[in-house]
Amino acid sequence: MTPKTILIVAGEPSGDANAAALVKALARLLPGTEFIGAGGPAMAAAGVKLSFNLTDDATIGPVDALKKLGTIRRRQRALADLAIARRPELIILVDFYTFNRPWVRRVRNHAGAQADDATKWTPKIAQYTSPQVWASRPGRAEKMAGDIDLLLCFFPFEQEWYARRKTSLRVECVGHPLFDRHPAISNRVQPDQDENPVIVLLPGSRIDELKRHLPVMLATAREIAAVRSARFKLVAADERIEACIRSYLAADMPEVEIQTGRVEEALSTATLAITKTGTISLECAYFGVPTLAMYKTSTLFYLVARPFVSVKYLSMPNILAGEPLFPEFIQSQATAENVSKAALALLADPARRGAIRAKLKTIIESLGGPGAAERAAAILLQLLAGR
Repeated sequence: MTPKTILIVAGEPSGDANAAALVKALARLLPGTEFIGAGGPAMAAAGVKLSFNLTDDATIGPVDALKKLGTIRRRQRALADLAIARRPELIILVDFYTFNRPWVRRVRNHAGAQADDATKWTPKIAQYTSPQVWASRPGRAEKMAGDIDLLLCFFPFEQEWYARRKTSLRVECVGHPLFDRHPAISNRVQPDQDENPVIVLLPGSRIDELKRHLPVMLATAREIAAVRSARFKLVAADERIEACIRSYLAADMPEVEIQTGRVEEALSTATLAITKTGTISLECAYFGVPTLAMYKTSTLFYLVARPFVSVKYLSMPNILAGEPLFPEFIQSQATAENVSKAALALLADPARRGAIRAKLKTIIESLGGPGAAERAAAILLQLLAGR
């Protein structure tokens, strides 16, 4: 196949990692392909020529989005202009769909308005990661069918959900990239220390998340340490997040070990994790770590968004299990008193922790195993070939 120009865009740190793996898989199948677009450091390291670091512009909720509205619109125009100027054969959107949709519509309209069939540019457009339309605003699924040619999702239940809605969108499940980012399941360590447990704190990868979650997590650590001995590890996504974390540490805090990155290293030694909801909760499940999940956002966003949410749980392991394996503490329930009480109860109950780990193992084994990026790349080649 003739080398292609592929434009790929990711807006979240987890999406940046998934996009990087996909780029590597595509590069092996299409030697000489040029990759352009926007994303983060992982994509740059994989060989993508980034126009800008889009992961710096990730937003949470409408309030945060309004603050960055000018930047967001400039980024959208720039990506549309880049696509129209470079005319890539394939455009891949990784997560961040509410950001990507406006500029993709502009690209679609431009391509459709071309009159000269001989030189007409008709790019294929694929989405890698399904937006959580199954959780809220399901009507967006049909709109997606007009925007993209292919959706590559991570979870079997997502493909089944789209099939039940009978949309015209082609949906393929490729499994979760998590398996390729971390060691094989059989290599995982399963500590379960009762005397001096290791508690891993995962407040989030963005400053706004950190500001809402970290004070509760540190207060929770303080309350746990007042009752029993425990070791605390706090994982920072990068150096910028680490600097922010250190500004929150107080003199009366129990000793907290801070590490930057290497979340798999922390989770492989964890007895218990306290995390925000999101992709990281699935990583906790992957490592078989009993977990407490929490999420806090602005009051305005919570009040506006809550009526549209149709799922019972926010953590993916709970959604997959159909039960609250990971107790959830959302908004006003996310207090140090509530979380520490649940943590102490779980630490005092090794049988319950063992039962949770057994169920997590079953869930993870249902998600397809290694090779998600390779499977996605093979399907994308079919799309390019018109099959």
